[in-house]
Amino acid sequence: MQLHEVVDVVTAEEPPMTRTADDIVAAGRRAERRRRAGFASAGVAGLVVVAVAGAFTLPTLGAERGTTAAPAPAGATTTGSTEARWPQAEPFSFTFRGYDAGTLHVQNPIVTSTGYQIASVYSDGHTSNDRPVTAEEIEAGGDSVEQKKRAAGGKPTLWAYLTVYRPGVFDPAGIRNAQKVTVAGHRAVQANLPVGLDPGKPIAAGNKLFAWEYAPDAWAAVTSVSSDPATPSFQDLGGLVGGLKPSRPTPALLPFRVGYLPNGYRPLQTGTHAMPGLSGIAAARAGDHGGATFTRPAAPTSGLTAPYDAVEGGIKDGFHIFVTPSGSSNQSPEPGVTKCHPGPDRQVPGGDAAGGGFCNVWSADGTVVVQVSGVGLGNRLPLTELERIARGITVADVRDESTWTPAAQALRP
Repeated sequence: MQLHEVVDVVTAEEPPMTRTADDIVAAGRRAERRRRAGFASAGVAGLVVVAVAGAFTLPTLGAERGTTAAPAPAGATTTGSTEARWPQAEPFSFTFRGYDAGTLHVQNPIVTSTGYQIASVYSDGHTSNDRPVTAEEIEAGGDSVEQKKRAAGGKPTLWAYLTVYRPGVFDPAGIRNAQKVTVAGHRAVQANLPVGLDPGKPIAAGNKLFAWEYAPDAWAAVTSVSSDPATPSFQDLGGLVGGLKPSRPTPALLPFRVGYLPNGYRPLQTGTHAMPGLSGIAAARAGDHGGATFTRPAAPTSGLTAPYDAVEGGIKDGFHIFVTPSGSSNQSPEPGVTKCHPGPDRQVPGGDAAGGGFCNVWSADGTVVVQVSGVGLGNRLPLTELERIARGITVADVRDESTWTPAAQALRP
C-alpha cells in the first residue's frame, strides 16, 4: 500500500468501500477496519493466520492504551538557549520524550529505524483517527459521517507525526517548493504537501511539512495532514521547536525475537507497542504489540526527505513482521495453526509463490497473531522462506516488558 492510501484512510470522513488482502496487512486500513467492525470478524479472501514453533500463550493488550516507549529520561544538558547537547545513540533507540507545545501534543516515540524515530502528534482542536472506536461509540450510532462529527465534537481531523532524524540523514534541500525560515534561532524550512502526500497530486493547503535543524546537521520534521486548511498553521508547527529536548538514549524494545533470516536482509525499522514505520503511526492507539521491517539491500541513511515508507522506491525488497492481538485480524482465531498464502504479484522460479505472500501464526490460545508479510514491498522471497521466518519467531509475554528484548538483539538470529 502506498502512503497516500494510508493517509486517505486515517483522515477520511467516510470509510473505504472495499477490503483486499493488501488492506489487511496495511496499518491505516487495519485501524479503520477495526473501527468499522468493532472488532468483529469478517471473512476476506487471502487472509489466514498461523502458529509459531514453540507455541506461546499471551493475553491481549487493551485497545485504548496510550502510546509508550522509553522510560523517564535523564535531564537534558543544554549548551545555549537554542541548542541542546544530543548524545550519540545506536540505531533503534529513543532519544527524546513526548512534550506539549500550545495546543499540540507530541507523544512518546514508538517507531525507530536506522535513520530516525517517529512520534504521533495530537491537537486539542482536532480528532485523530488512529484508534478503534469504543463499544459506547458504536452503540451511539456506528460510524456514519454525522456520528463521527458528533463524536469528535465537530472538530476537523488531523494525522500528524514528528520524525527526528539522525545526523546527516535528512536533506532539507530536497523538499519541493520549500520556504527557508528561522525559528527560535534554528534554521528551518516549510512547505505545503500534495493531496494524500502523493507526489502526483496537486498541493493541499491542509497538508504541511515543517522541518528544523535541532542540532548540527540533524533535522526534525513534523508532517501535518488536516481537514482544516488553516490549522494547525506553520506558526503552530513552529512552536514544536523549543520543546524538543534530548533524553537518555533508551533501546526500543520488541516483544519477539527472530530465529531465522534469509541472506542479505537487514532490519530497517521497528514499532514498539505498534506496527513498524508509518503503519504504526497510522494505528498508534490500536493496541498492537510490536513489529519490524527488513530490507535488501540496506536502505540509504542520507538524502531522506520523509520516512522510508513515504519515499518512492524507499523499500525495494523487504518484508514486515507484525505481532498483534487477535482482534487486529479480520478472521476468527485459529489457535496453534500456521498458514501461508501466496501473493498476487508474481511467481518466482521453482513454483513457489512470492511477491507479496504472507504467513500468519496464531498463539496456542489464539490471543496473539504473528504475521510475516511481503505485501506491497517488492518482496522476492518464495513463500517457503516467509514461512521459515514466521516459524522461527519467538514471542515474549506481551503484557510484561521485562521479558522484551532490545531491538538490536531481537532482530538478529
